[in-house]
Amino acid sequence: MSARGVFVTGTDTGVGKTRVAVALIHALRAQGLRVAAMKPVSAGNAPGELNEDVAALLQAANATADLGDVNPYAFAPAIAPHLAAHQAGVQIELDTIVAAYSRLAAAADVVVVEGAGGWRVPLNAHADMADLAQRLGLPVVLVVGLRLGCLNHALLTAESIARRQLPWAGWVGNHVEQAMAYPDENVAALHARLPGPCLGVQAYLRLETAPAGVQKWLTLPEGLAS
Repeated sequence: MSARGVFVTGTDTGVGKTRVAVALIHALRAQGLRVAAMKPVSAGNAPGELNEDVAALLQAANATADLGDVNPYAFAPAIAPHLAAHQAGVQIELDTIVAAYSRLAAAADVVVVEGAGGWRVPLNAHADMADLAQRLGLPVVLVVGLRLGCLNHALLTAESIARRQLPWAGWVGNHVEQAMAYPDENVAALHARLPGPCLGVQAYLRLETAPAGVQKWLTLPEGLAS
C-alpha cells in the first residue's frame, strides 16, 4: 500500500465528517494529487440510490475506483453498522475493508477514509471503528461537533486514539448548532487541551449553502501534501 492517507473520525454521528473529508480531498487535489475516497461502511441508503455521504465523496475524488471498494458495506437503515449488518444477514469483516483499501491505495496518491458514526461505533460482535483505524494504520483527523458536551466527547476520543498509538494528524471544529453558547470559549478550551494541530474551525453552514463553502477553510495535515 504505497499511498498515503488519512482516517477521518468524529466525536459522534452527524458532526460533519463528510464535510471535512470532502474539504481534505479538494485541498489534496489542489496539490496535484490523485485522491481516492473511502467510506468503509454506510447506513441510510434510499432504495436504488447511493448513500449521500458516499455520493459526496465520489463527487470530490479524482482517482478512478470501483464503488465496491469505495463503500464495501452499504445498508439501508440509518442505524448502527453492526445492527444494520445483522438485519441484512451480513457480517462486517475488517479483512474485506482492508483489501478494498489496498486496491484504492494502489490507484491513488492519497486515500481519504471516512469512518461511520463515532470512534468506537461497533462493526461486529468483536470489532469497532477504532479497530479498523488501527488495521489501516492511517493518521487520524478528529472532527469535533461543536455543541454542548463537545469538550468531554473530544477529550475522551483523543485519549482513546492515543491509547491505540495511532498517528495523530489533528482536529477540526465544526459548528453543528446555529446558536451554541460560548462558542469561542469552547474552541479555546479545545485548543488548550487537544493535541495540535487544529486544522480548521468551520462556521455553522445551512445544508443548502454547505457545498459552496466546504473547501476553503481547512489546513492539510502535515506530510499529506509533501
